[in-house]
Amino acid sequence: MTDVQREAMEYDVVIVGGGPAGLSAAIRLKQLNADLEVVLLEKGSEIGAHILSGAVLDPSGLDALIPDWKEKGAPLTVPVKEDNFYMLGEAGQIRIPNWPMPPLMNNHGNYIVSMANVCRWMAEQAEALGVEIFPGMACSELIYGDNGEVRGVVAGEFGKEADGSQGPSYEPGMELLGKYVFLSEGVRGSLSKEVIAKYDLQAGKEPQKFGLGMKEIWEIDPAKHKEGTVTHTMGWPLGGNAGGGSFIYHIENNQVYVGFVVHLNYKNPHLYPYMEFQRFKHHPMVEELLKGGKRVAYGARAISEGGFQSMPKMVAPGVALLGCSVGMVNVPRIKGNHNAMLSGKAAAEAAFAAINADRSGDELIDYEAEVRNGAIGQDLKKVRNVKPMWSKWGLTASLALGGMDMWTNTLGFSLFGTIGHGKNDAESTGAAAAYEPIDYPKPDGKISFDRLTNVAFSFTNHEESQPAHLKLIDENVPISINLRQFAEPAQRYCPAGVYEVVTEEGKDPRFVINFQNCVHCKTCDIKDPSQNITWTVPQGGDGPNYPNM
Repeated sequence: MTDVQREAMEYDVVIVGGGPAGLSAAIRLKQLNADLEVVLLEKGSEIGAHILSGAVLDPSGLDALIPDWKEKGAPLTVPVKEDNFYMLGEAGQIRIPNWPMPPLMNNHGNYIVSMANVCRWMAEQAEALGVEIFPGMACSELIYGDNGEVRGVVAGEFGKEADGSQGPSYEPGMELLGKYVFLSEGVRGSLSKEVIAKYDLQAGKEPQKFGLGMKEIWEIDPAKHKEGTVTHTMGWPLGGNAGGGSFIYHIENNQVYVGFVVHLNYKNPHLYPYMEFQRFKHHPMVEELLKGGKRVAYGARAISEGGFQSMPKMVAPGVALLGCSVGMVNVPRIKGNHNAMLSGKAAAEAAFAAINADRSGDELIDYEAEVRNGAIGQDLKKVRNVKPMWSKWGLTASLALGGMDMWTNTLGFSLFGTIGHGKNDAESTGAAAAYEPIDYPKPDGKISFDRLTNVAFSFTNHEESQPAHLKLIDENVPISINLRQFAEPAQRYCPAGVYEVVTEEGKDPRFVINFQNCVHCKTCDIKDPSQNITWTVPQGGDGPNYPNM
């Protein structure tokens, strides 16, 4: 506990996180009652600064929240015109026809968007309704009430020294208190993780599963650009080493989003997800598209992939988990933003009803019921077996059986019931001695790039004098256990080059954390085989500054 004295401000609802879930909740609360006091706190330097998504947006969430979004100028301007799916080999590709795929896989009516810009627009709508939005305000602690309920958060603490002491410009931050607190921090948020553990919200559920998504924005030759084209691939270069795939989305202004996802349940600790992404771009089909173009942005984030059976209990006294804090991504569709918006809307409606009934600090059970039984649950239940099939039986079997299972689920039944995931992603990591190291080609600096060069294109910045926000539970584990048993995979799974093992002649190896590079993807918190790394928030405003991700 801290003896720091802080000012406190009271609200009806305190929302942590300015992504699609948190902003939807804020908007809906004000739509229901303009007099509700609603505050939204965002750790990024501005709304959208920490938002990274593919993204092909299913507009159903926005339709439900703001039906006249077109008239209000929402940045959904590139409808999907063409939908391609390829299986890649090293030298070529096979087009998989669209007709055998279940209707839910069709992208007709969807839009290629920058979710960062969608969130910036949503923030304008929220502020016009009277929501108080404070960017650059990292929420570092939860505040609990006398009965064990979540009462609020501490936000805006600045000026700590590297050792954690208070520096000369220290600011203690404020206590933001509410009748209810919504956590919409995205994947593996630090406060959500604390709430899930404290109230044992994962009990009786499958472990959450994750992927690492990496993305670049390219400006390409106008002759090769086809606005509205969506392409997904599977297969090479991952092969049997890991599950995953790619996306290439043609947006406006001769730009394309090029992304690569690696499922984090891979076994071989020598796997280097970032280099798999760079190698993918040298596939003949992809390299030909990018040749002569230039990369203008880079970023990475973890993706929740556990689906329906991995969603924790979403409510505890005084608090509700929204969007990716729960895990609402439809894995085969590669879409979760619409469900995040719907979850924010549902949480707002439950809180509005509770406050109207003079309740506070209790469990918003109506919110959880709506998520599990309403549109979100129906969306996720149909595809619940695709990810575990892929993990257990491999790509080819999952394509055939997963497709069949999705078809039968559209008719209301499944031959497979609900398949479990088994181990979490950290436990899936195998011993280094059991696997061959992987030889990755050196980046050419034109199509592929080294990691630190690319991180500069995430526009990441952290004040170096603050304490490292990446915490080791035991400082000896990286060398004494992870290096010996797993060849210390943090050197490779981090897409920003945060972790190094430094070996100097005549000295023992050292584990170095370059926290200034961190793009807040949370992969280390998820994949570390010893579960020895805890991701926490740095001071507000620090981290990546994504322009149009």
